[in-house]
Amino acid sequence: MASSNLEFYRNSIDYILSVQNKDGSIPWELDEKLDPWDHIEAAMGLSIAGKKDEAEKAFLWLSDSQLQDGSWYAEYLNSIPMTQRKETNFSAYIGTGLWHYYLIFKDKDFIENMLPTLSKALDFVLSMQTENGDIYWACEEGKQILDDSLITGSSSIYKSLECTAAIFNLFDKPIESIIVSMEKLKSSINNNPERYDRSWESKSRYSMDWYYPILCGIYDQEKSIEQVNAKWSEFIVEGMGCKCVKEEPWVTVAESSELVTALVRVGLTSQAETLFNFLHQWRDKKDGLYWTGYVYPDKKFWPVEKPTWTAGAVLLAADALYGFTNGSELFSKSWV
Repeated sequence: MASSNLEFYRNSIDYILSVQNKDGSIPWELDEKLDPWDHIEAAMGLSIAGKKDEAEKAFLWLSDSQLQDGSWYAEYLNSIPMTQRKETNFSAYIGTGLWHYYLIFKDKDFIENMLPTLSKALDFVLSMQTENGDIYWACEEGKQILDDSLITGSSSIYKSLECTAAIFNLFDKPIESIIVSMEKLKSSINNNPERYDRSWESKSRYSMDWYYPILCGIYDQEKSIEQVNAKWSEFIVEGMGCKCVKEEPWVTVAESSELVTALVRVGLTSQAETLFNFLHQWRDKKDGLYWTGYVYPDKKFWPVEKPTWTAGAVLLAADALYGFTNGSELFSKSWV
């Protein structure tokens, strides 16, 4: 099967490289916006491709752009901030990206060089944890904290805290406070749903709220399988992929790829591969790049874009399925 060969994704790899700026930043598309989470997702795609220098440049851009409080702004254009908002899961994700880099390249010196950046990011994220265990989703420069928490964002943070703790272990740095925060966060997501979406409409209609707690290890094996089965028919369009939003006739490649990785985590590998193979029909036949998504009643790709982070998500799913690198178990294992 062609998709089980890394060379199958060469166009996606080359595309991320072509979009990456000289300063290391990786926007969504050439000369378009960047957010730190998606920048890291694309950098992880470069790590899978063995592009060590380019992945390092992406992480060094984060060091160069980090704010005094350890965070990053949520949006940049040509490395210039376009918002004053700072989102916690965006700032936490560097832990996941760096641990993934280490699993693949085993370059402890580079990780050590990034420790001050990682430590400051950790401080920012944990400063936003409430006494109830949930983590505020964002704050804005000069304003109060934005008082709500997100299931998807918090699940991603949980995995990032785990990866950060694994990095700290490499250097014999204490991790007890991280573990306590992780346990409080996990308990909050599992046992206190009222702490999430408390000031706006529930986001349970989004597929990410369905599979992110599975992907990131919030749910145990039994609950994960139960959740997969409970909502499969709500979000999966057979032969096409996973919908982004339950009521919208729109399958998206990145969400489908993340779900593939979540299914691998809980041992549903055959189901994962079947879903993954739906996605290759959404590659542009001219350049081999994946569109964001497909609106099936209209038979149209929408939006008309091929983001670098979609390419990164596809590469992560392919690696989880086919084991291209030593980072293939990033989401399949707990590291602390």
